[in-house]
Amino acid sequence: MYKEILRSIENIEIYPIISLLIFVTFFVGMFIWVVRVPKGYVDHMKSLPMDEQESTHTQP
Repeated sequence: MYKEILRSIENIEIYPIISLLIFVTFFVGMFIWVVRVPKGYVDHMKSLPMDEQESTHTQP
């Protein structure tokens, strides 16, 4: 039943190609961002979970 519905849609073969292009573009973009991000930013983000000075939570 599902195969017949999908076969009746015109130009449906383009959707997997578009999905693959979006997937590849996202991960290539993320790779480029990871390579180009400054080391200082990474060190700052790395230290945030352990930074107790700027913590807004109070221990009960």
